Amino acid sequence: MKRQKIILGWIRIVIGLFVFAFGVHLTIFANIGLAPWDCLGMGISYHTPLNYGVSMTLVAIAVLAIDLIMKEKIGYGTIIDALLTGNFVQFFNSVNPLPLNSNLWSGIVIMLMGFVFMALGMAVYMKSEQCCGPRDALLVGLGKRMSRIPIGIVEIILWSVVLVAGVLLGGPVGIGTILSTFGAGIVMQIVYNIIAGPVNGCSKATVKISEIIRYIEKGLGKNAVISEQGDAAPYNGLENTRSFSTEKAESTGYGFRELGDWLYPLMDERIRKLVL
Repeated sequence: MKRQKIILGWIRIVIGLFVFAFGVHLTIFANIGLAPWDCLGMGISYHTPLNYGVSMTLVAIAVLAIDLIMKEKIGYGTIIDALLTGNFVQFFNSVNPLPLNSNLWSGIVIMLMGFVFMALGMAVYMKSEQCCGPRDALLVGLGKRMSRIPIGIVEIILWSVVLVAGVLLGGPVGIGTILSTFGAGIVMQIVYNIIAGPVNGCSKATVKISEIIRYIEKGLGKNAVISEQGDAAPYNGLENTRSFSTEKAESTGYGFRELGDWLYPLMDERIRKLVL
């Protein structure tokens, strides 16, 4: 049973990365500027015999090596991400018979569509619970070593360094770069929440309170403390208690999204019939 679960997790990762890569392909096809990491990969391809996919794979492997040096936690998902994502994007770049978009407004629409597909892929990928991608692990590692700086600022510094390197190599930048840097996360989070359900839903994962405190302190740049006093989120205004019935929660206007309750088990069943 454990072996079966691992295999299903790997397949889920591959499917998620494939969908995610199609979203990245759309952001390239939009032709209005690339996100920092994609700008770097494209810039490398301009100066070497390597195509975008191989360039991004080598960049991901280099980042993965840094993760290991920093002793960050990686899993099968991290390795699969590093090896496949860039090549999946290159596959879509190769099979698309259409010329690159040449209109700004249609480019913005195409890029937003890309963000949606990236979010869908991320939702499937994250369900595998096989650790984060190499670039996410890099950010976590840098955040630990720059603990006096809010994690959001650390991320901006990392993006800036990568973007400058990409620009120096001639990578394409434009309004799409701004959208990708500041808008992609918002769109992807909205779509991911719709797919994955409420953010306070049950999870198999466990997180230490100390880790939560450190994360909050890095994000805010201030000391954080835990208190047993206060309203029970997200049901502020109701009496404090440790649990609520679904009916009581819904009476406050909080809606439960049940798509995730059947979407992933359905995928598992289809995958099991095809593979096992």
